[in-house]
Amino acid sequence: MLQPAIEMLGITKIFPGIIANDRVDLRVDQGEIHALLGENGAGKSTLMSILFGLYEADGGLIKIRGEEVSIRNPNDATALHIGMVHQHFKLVHNFTVTENIVLGLEPSKPWGNLDLHRAEQRVGELSRTYGLAVDPKARVEDISVGMQQRVEILKILYRDADILIFDEPTAVLTPQEIDELLNIFRRLKAEDKTIVFITHKLREIKAAADRCTILRRGKYIDTVDVAQTSEQTLAELMVGRSVSFRIEKEPPKPGAEVLQIQNLSVIGSRGVPAVQDLSLEVRSGEVVGVAGVDGNGQSELVAAIAGLLPVQSGRILLKGRDITNLPIRARNESGLGLVPEDRHRHGLVLDFALEENLILKSYDRPPYSGTGGFLNFPLIHRHAQDLIADFDIRAANGPATLAASMSGGNQQKVVIAREIDLSPDLLIVAQPTRGLDVGAIEYIHGRIIAERDKGRAVLLVSFELDEILGLCDRIAAVSKGRIVGVVDARDAQERQIGAMMGGVASA
Repeated sequence: MLQPAIEMLGITKIFPGIIANDRVDLRVDQGEIHALLGENGAGKSTLMSILFGLYEADGGLIKIRGEEVSIRNPNDATALHIGMVHQHFKLVHNFTVTENIVLGLEPSKPWGNLDLHRAEQRVGELSRTYGLAVDPKARVEDISVGMQQRVEILKILYRDADILIFDEPTAVLTPQEIDELLNIFRRLKAEDKTIVFITHKLREIKAAADRCTILRRGKYIDTVDVAQTSEQTLAELMVGRSVSFRIEKEPPKPGAEVLQIQNLSVIGSRGVPAVQDLSLEVRSGEVVGVAGVDGNGQSELVAAIAGLLPVQSGRILLKGRDITNLPIRARNESGLGLVPEDRHRHGLVLDFALEENLILKSYDRPPYSGTGGFLNFPLIHRHAQDLIADFDIRAANGPATLAASMSGGNQQKVVIAREIDLSPDLLIVAQPTRGLDVGAIEYIHGRIIAERDKGRAVLLVSFELDEILGLCDRIAAVSKGRIVGVVDARDAQERQIGAMMGGVASA
């Protein structure tokens, strides 16, 4: 029998206050696509970080192609032909694709200068071989997120990696880009590459993986043949209980208009129109979804409502008050809550503790701030403990845990917990379940519906069409910054919404 490409046996990793990996075993065969599945904080990224040399294990051993190895840093991993594409890309945005790929291994001319032409040729050859279709001369800041991920893949292929690790590779991709990435996985497998990918998305595991290893709270649970295992079984193995894929909700009871967007036009960050003459209203007691392919104005629409982008023309009314030109703080105080698309840029202060992040919008008023402006730290601590319990936030040091040290899914839970706890009149949720496991998604969906049933107005922006169809009461499809049509979710069909997202008006 062929030796496994990867054997991780009895791997243990302990951080202060938490056992991230508790004697975990992982075996991956040569040339297979192997999924690593688990809840947020289950230890998946830690295990792969050990394999890539970002962490050293406190116990256990690693074998690569049958030989025991010591991987103390990423250079050791690279020498063993192991490469890793991280969830948050490690690219220099003002460098070209080629400059990013060869960084640290730059080919030089005889007199020592960078041989950029030879590097571009090599990058072009790799791109064609694996069907990645990347322009070697393009500047990274000018290409899509999906294309940036391809650059990361080329970086590790340029270094001759034949074991490829992907940490949440689809978390920031559109559905079309996800399909393209899974096709890339299949092409890499055909070239006898071994792939391990971390994901929460069961559909992707069924579509691409050969086998799947499940972790739960740092422990190994099982390894299964994907073709013989249902999504329901995978979900139950992951969370340790039965999970419902249906979003249970009563019919909406819409009331007065809370948000009115009137003929809104917004210029995007690149100086071109992103939102064009868009009008939409959201009433209390309903969830209105905005469906569209990434890059069709959804991000700019949310940014304009929240005050992160100026409005070129039109008006935004919140409970009848014109907030078009109000500062962000005034909008928040007027009853606007926001779960942003980019939790790192707009949702968290990564160098702050979890408990501090949970009061970012309320620290300056009672009960958290008293006479003289002094913070009530015991109350802030208890408040954080309550939300940690309510939202099942996994934090190694409890309320004192730095946001930067938490997994992406748990960071997302912190943002959602803070915004829902404020009970705003209008709750805007952009990609609310990005990076969350099925158990957390089930819970967050329930909380969004609960806010609706309390009479809140909810504006949902999501690339997940299943999420839009399941959560929303009305759906507005956008294309090229304009609303193509608004339909009642009870009558909506996936094919119909998809056509509207492509610019075809509903009949």
